[in-house]
Amino acid sequence: MFALSRNVSNVAKNAVRGKHTLPKLPYDYAALEPIVCREIMELHHTKHHQTYVNNLNAAEEQLAEAQSKNDVTKIISLAPALRFNGGGHINHSIFWQNLTSERTEPSADLKKAIESQWKSLDAFKKEMTALTVAVQGSGWGWLGYNKKTQKLQIVAMPNQDPLEASTGLVPLFGIDVWEHAYYLQYKNLRPSYVEAVWDIANWNDISKRFADAK
Repeated sequence: MFALSRNVSNVAKNAVRGKHTLPKLPYDYAALEPIVCREIMELHHTKHHQTYVNNLNAAEEQLAEAQSKNDVTKIISLAPALRFNGGGHINHSIFWQNLTSERTEPSADLKKAIESQWKSLDAFKKEMTALTVAVQGSGWGWLGYNKKTQKLQIVAMPNQDPLEASTGLVPLFGIDVWEHAYYLQYKNLRPSYVEAVWDIANWNDISKRFADAK
């Protein structure tokens, strides 16, 4: 209950500061072709992510009203909507930055950490790909950083559950395996999509997140 109250309080503070907005992509909708086509990117960004933003703002408005009335039952009932839509907004905001049309490589520091735990970058990619492909239904595959152990971790998350709020891990790189992220192009071939995503992984962004997390 304490964790729920703390999260609700943080959301309420965000609501006071202003409404959430859809972040602009750092590239054109067609920039990631042929890995991810323009149509998918445009729908994914302007429709799916925008819906999470809209629903999160609506839930926060209801939360503010419930708090003003000290309606604890209503406050608690809003937790699932805040988690789902807030997670969707957080996850996608990271996801767009995690991708790039340019060829990038992990920083020396990140590469060393990956090789220390998985022996090689290819072995790491293979393990994260397998875990992500195996997500049942909709969800995400994540590379996160555990501040307590100072180790990298690969984690599969269901639905739009946000990594840090759910596990305490700092999100570094996420792969979206909701069908709307790939189905128009890859149909039922999720493994092909996940394997292709590595070609557009923005290691500059991932490496910066790793450096900031330490």
